[in-house]
Amino acid sequence: MKHYFHPMSRGATTDWMLTELEAPHEKIIIDFFAGENNSPEYRAINPMGKVPALEDEGRIVTETAAICAYLADKYLDKGFAPAVSSPDRARYYRYLFFPGTTLEPMFSVAQLGITDFNPQSVGWGDMDRCLATVESMTPKSGWVMGERFTAADVVFGGTLDFAIQFGWLKDASPTVAAYVERIRARPAYQQTHPQSGAQ
Repeated sequence: MKHYFHPMSRGATTDWMLTELEAPHEKIIIDFFAGENNSPEYRAINPMGKVPALEDEGRIVTETAAICAYLADKYLDKGFAPAVSSPDRARYYRYLFFPGTTLEPMFSVAQLGITDFNPQSVGWGDMDRCLATVESMTPKSGWVMGERFTAADVVFGGTLDFAIQFGWLKDASPTVAAYVERIRARPAYQQTHPQSGAQ
């Protein structure tokens, strides 16, 4: 496998996922500061010119949650996803896809200061509903699927960690703050996020 990423991007999340799985791969840093993401070679891999991207035996996967889901299923025996036939997949998928489809767009809109939109007409609703949903979804102990850490924690917990670090999520509740601290305590997180200052 080839992992195209940059450590100062959402590729840190997929790098963390690969590290959790101890999955053998080639790490390829795409220097978007130097414009490497816009090269014809990389645009052939991801026409969006964004990182991360994963190449596995000719198959290309882009988007952070999709890469994490793909890897969890590829290494299903490592327990980072419920069995394909398990009813737990319903909750698992919700945690995987809520951050990218709802939470990040709402944070982006808020950071841009855009307030003139109809919450009924956009896919992410409004900030009050997003934050209430985060609070209801964040586990008070353990992980989102119970005692087992999964790809859902990498994506959901990683997004909350990112939001706290960059000031998108101000005044995180004790429940959210404690969950993020559990995330940051994982050895694979610390190995792949040295800039976070996690101990």
